[in-house]
Amino acid sequence: MDARILLESVDDIQQSPRDLLSHPFIADFVGAGMTGLHEEDFPTGFYRFSRIAFSDDSRFVVGLVQITRDNGYTFLRGFEPKEALAILDMPTDKQTREFRGIVMPQVEGIAALVSRRDAVTTSFNYLSRVPALANNFWVGYTVRTMQENPSGRRAARLVYEYLGHDTRKILAAARTTGYRTAEQLVPFHRQQLRVGQPFV
Repeated sequence: MDARILLESVDDIQQSPRDLLSHPFIADFVGAGMTGLHEEDFPTGFYRFSRIAFSDDSRFVVGLVQITRDNGYTFLRGFEPKEALAILDMPTDKQTREFRGIVMPQVEGIAALVSRRDAVTTSFNYLSRVPALANNFWVGYTVRTMQENPSGRRAARLVYEYLGHDTRKILAAARTTGYRTAEQLVPFHRQQLRVGQPFV
């Protein structure tokens, strides 16, 4: 029990914000849309994603993420490829490779703010649904937080493919994760990434 209940008028006691997103300063802005992403707009389950590698224009990253929901919030979880961390001489254990994020609705799509543990790296993703192919694809881009670097990119096109909860599809997709060449990409992913065309 809060001691203020004995010392102050009930009308004078204000509830402390339960979390950052409900803080009065941003509750009507960033926090307002956090619980408004509906299942039909971005379903729970597994997704395969593809994008060009940030550090190598000749290779692509293929990965899996899981989308879950809790208390109205939509969450994202996945793992960096082992090779991506090994190149940087970093540990390749699951804890170091794990990333998580929160997904929120936008006017014509969805946005996700994603970080590795302790917010070591953060990226912003934007996706909109492709109005074809059984509504299983979202396309957009990802932007990572980093200083300008002439030898690496900060933004890239991004494709998400909904796999749902089908164990066979998920395991098959898991076997294709990691660094890949353009020829090894799923044809529709390759088409949407517009290989060879600069991202603007």
